Amino acid sequence: MADFLSFMDQIPVGFLYVGLGIGAAVENVIPAVPADTFVALGGFLSAFGPLDSRLIFAVTWSLNVGSALVMYRVGYTHGRPFFMQGWGQRVLKNHQMDRMARFYERWGTWAIFWTRFLPGLRAVVPIFAGITQQRFGPVAVPLAAASAIWYGTLIWLGALTGYNLEVLSALLTRTSSVLAVVTVLALLPVIYWLWRTKNDEPDE
Repeated sequence: MADFLSFMDQIPVGFLYVGLGIGAAVENVIPAVPADTFVALGGFLSAFGPLDSRLIFAVTWSLNVGSALVMYRVGYTHGRPFFMQGWGQRVLKNHQMDRMARFYERWGTWAIFWTRFLPGLRAVVPIFAGITQQRFGPVAVPLAAASAIWYGTLIWLGALTGYNLEVLSALLTRTSSVLAVVTVLALLPVIYWLWRTKNDEPDE
């Protein structure tokens, strides 16, 4: 623990903020990167170091939300053409995309909000909101709100653990395990729906 704190103390404060922000942002491009760990670590470091928890929140939240909206935009401009031809058409049929668009129009706000708490799904849902041509506002508002709640909670928990990095690590492990199970349970009906509707007749 002392070695870790000594190492952190040698890194310039500005680089710490940048590193935490990049760590939070990359998850939306590479879902396997654990953004939650960077955010909670920032809260932990704010408990005893020169880092300000409010600035940690501002940096990690803004960069995470920003990168998610960039991926939404990529899906909006390039996603539909990709799935309308070649290999992409084998993954997702046009009629499935149309039904997905109707789902987003009806339930998209809540789907985007709740999936921001789930690892993996939080990176995928904004992209498909773009692919199905959803408007920017109904995507950005629940995404930003849920991320603010979640990141604020993680920073608070990180600061609450004080000097005990082992407690924070154990807490993150348990939380991640529970959320991973919820993510799998949420994915199962989606996978079943994709399989069941793949060979349906196109919608009128």
